[in-house]
Amino acid sequence: MSLLGNIVSKILHPFGGGGAEAAPSTTGGAGGTSAPSSGGSAGAPAPSGSAGGTVDVEAVLTDLASKNPQKLDWRHSIVDLMKLLDLDSSLASRKQLADELHYTGDKDDSATMNVWLHKQVMKKVAENGGKVPEDLKH
Repeated sequence: MSLLGNIVSKILHPFGGGGAEAAPSTTGGAGGTSAPSSGGSAGAPAPSGSAGGTVDVEAVLTDLASKNPQKLDWRHSIVDLMKLLDLDSSLASRKQLADELHYTGDKDDSATMNVWLHKQVMKKVAENGGKVPEDLKH
């Protein structure tokens, strides 16, 4: 599974059971309106989700953060978000994620790339069934 797929899966299926449907859409268009929502996590209820099985991203990540001994700023930092999800947050991994998301900027400007990555990850999570808070929709 791709790095983006792992991120989306860990957020939207925190109790496992993501399966093949956890693979996120990487296209930039508005397509894919029906496929991802067809019965994704029948075994586990969406934590603090709203109607239609939408996963409350803030609730999932806040819960994970409360159990983590580190103080991680997942709301603003792609590095901390990846650490919270127990994923490799190294520069090499973030560059891989940038490639998956078709980043066209300078990958050696990691600060700019990191801000862009966080925005794109939140966008992809929302596109794949996550209820992302307004303040994270950049």
